[in-house]
This record gives sequence, structure tokens and C-alpha cells, in this order.
Amino acid sequence: MRLVGDWRDLRAADRGAVVAIGNFDGVHRGHAHVVAAAAEVAQALNAPVAAAVFDPHPRRWFQPEVQHFRLTTDAQRARALAALGVERLYALPFDAEMAGMTDADFARRVLAEGLAVRHVVAGFDFSFGAGRTGDGDLLRLYGQRFGFGVTIVQPVADEEGRKLSSTAVRLALEAGRPEEAALILGRPFAIEGEVVQGRQLGRTLGFPTANVALGDYVRPRFGIYASRTRLPDGRAFNGVSNIGENPTVGGNQARLEAWLFDFDEDLYGQVIETELAAFLRPEQHFPSVEALTLL
Repeated sequence: MRLVGDWRDLRAADRGAVVAIGNFDGVHRGHAHVVAAAAEVAQALNAPVAAAVFDPHPRRWFQPEVQHFRLTTDAQRARALAALGVERLYALPFDAEMAGMTDADFARRVLAEGLAVRHVVAGFDFSFGAGRTGDGDLLRLYGQRFGFGVTIVQPVADEEGRKLSSTAVRLALEAGRPEEAALILGRPFAIEGEVVQGRQLGRTLGFPTANVALGDYVRPRFGIYASRTRLPDGRAFNGVSNIGENPTVGGNQARLEAWLFDFDEDLYGQVIETELAAFLRPEQHFPSVEALTLL
């Protein structure tokens, strides 16, 4: 998949795609329906299938005080979109110029003139333009005016009527229900990051852990999870992971601490990805480190 980091001054080979547009945080099963609709149109038009996202997330621009809401890193999102068949990913810079565009300016300047889209596919709740004044109906009108097709994908639910949305994934994780989050995502929720040096208490106690800062990820319910960790070389190991601040040893920064079964190698500086399979118990404060080891 080719990554294109702007909408301005693009070469001819990077224009003229069928574009699924949205934030696609999590790339859940609802997003997959949007991408599938774009792929169907792209095949009919013999055009590349692309996705367009905003970088950074508009929430970061308008609500800088809001923290910890992302379901994927940019790299995870790109891989998930590529797995759905996306050939080109536009990371549209969400800057002062983008934030101040009217809905008409966005449709004309970004979609029609910048990307030269053949067709745009968006979810039912997609909005655009300053003040979020643009909606699906306006997008169709602008498509007629500026010469591109438009498909609006209606909301979908799973077999049990569960809403397929990023908000629903966040709520499931915050409640400690990773299995429910996985049903919405279509795969387990996973935290990816560089292994950093911690207090190294786990190694002295007989269960060394790989520590990863949570960064901008949504905060799952703090506690112990059954987990599976994938290493850069493709190997995967079952284990258990703690998500929280580790109050027993005076921790105050949220992180993931993954203990991999039957594994004893140095992972410092490597990027790992840990899937959450099941919530086992809440994070607890023990009177001492010794009491923790007796659990």
C-alpha cells in the first residue's frame, strides 16, 4: 500500500482513485463495509481503491485536552486497511487550513482538485467542513457539481444487533470486555509500542515483563488480562498482561506490562503488539512486593 501524506501538488499517479473517507480509528467491521463498497466501485471503474484519513485526528485539533481515545496507532490502522484491500492511503494533514475550510471548499479543493477522486464512499455519520456543516446529502450535491460519484454507507450492526462503531469498542474496553471489542473490530484489540526499560522488579521476582507505554490509546479497564504478544520477527507468545499503574510498587504512569510464557529474551527497543484476550481480575494494591509474589 502506498502512503500519500498530502492532498496538494500530487503527481498524476497518486490521483484519480475511488476513496473511502473517514477517521477509521480501529478499522472495525463497520469501517470494513465502507471499504468494501469503495472496492466494488473501484473494480467497476477500473480505478485504484484508496482510503483517506485525517492526521492528526480532528479531535486532537479541536479538543487538545482530550486524551487517550485512539484504538490504533497510525501503523496499525494502515496495516488493517491494507488487509481490506486498500492500495493507497491518503493521510490528509488536519491543520489550520483544513480546519477552516467550508464544506464546499473541502469538496472542491481537497476531493475534486487535490485528489481528483473518481468516487467517494463515506459512512452515514461522516461530516466535513468548518463546523461540521457538510453531511452525506451535501456530499452528493458537491459530487454532482464537481464531477465525482458518491456512495453513503448506512449503519450496520452485527448478528446480535450490536452497533459497529469506534465508540462501542471504547466502551467495551473501558468496561473490561475485550471479547466484545473483538467482535466489533473483527480481530482482538491490540496495543503496539516500543519496549522500554521499567523497574525490572519482575525479572528479580521470576516473571520478567515487557513494558510498553499506553500513549494515546484508550485506557482499557485496569487489571490483568490473558494476552498474546507478537514480536517483530513474527513469533507470537501467549501470556498475561497487566494494564495500569502498578500501585504495589508505586507506579503512577499507565502502561502495559506483558509477561510472555516460555520466553526469556531481551526485547528492549523492539516494537511488540499485544492482543487482549480476556479480563482476569482488576488491578490490586498489595501490602508488599512479597505479598504480590504469593498470589
